[in-house]
Amino acid sequence: MNILDMLLSNENKPALDEISRNFGLNEEQTRNAVEGLIPALSRGMQKNTGSEAGMDDLLDALRTGKHGQYMEQPNTLSRPETVEDGNGILGHLFGNKQVSRDVAAKVSKQSGISSAILKKMLPVVASLVMGAISKKVMGGGNSRTQVNRGNSGGIIGMLLDSDKDGSIWDDVLGMAAKGLLR
Repeated sequence: MNILDMLLSNENKPALDEISRNFGLNEEQTRNAVEGLIPALSRGMQKNTGSEAGMDDLLDALRTGKHGQYMEQPNTLSRPETVEDGNGILGHLFGNKQVSRDVAAKVSKQSGISSAILKKMLPVVASLVMGAISKKVMGGGNSRTQVNRGNSGGIIGMLLDSDKDGSIWDDVLGMAAKGLLR
């Protein structure tokens, strides 16, 4: 199961419902927004975890953060701290705010959802992605379980590379196409 499948699963419906409420979207619009935003987040994460230092940074964030709460307690998605956490994640993945603006503009064209809403939604979705990874890598919870590159890198790669061919680019293109065909 890749990140997109995990986020759109029935198990995560309460989190998607919370996002719908927070941004005034219906269920289909929320799904389309998430489907549109995930490829860019996956690319950023794949790029960052492509080096040992980047993977270590991600694993450290999973060990020390409380990202699991976003999946387990969807009401946390509406908190200012979630947006702050998400903006930190985006800064790490994208490097600057212009990339986030460009992602929102591109997804807006594909989905018909306002780029202003998507810009506000992006940090929340980034937090939710970290929650999904935390849940998978650390078994849920906010425990400070011992994780390392050896026992976690494969799980993260699997989440980002759904067909297990060693590249996420075909997966990203597939997710984008799936979003456009809805």
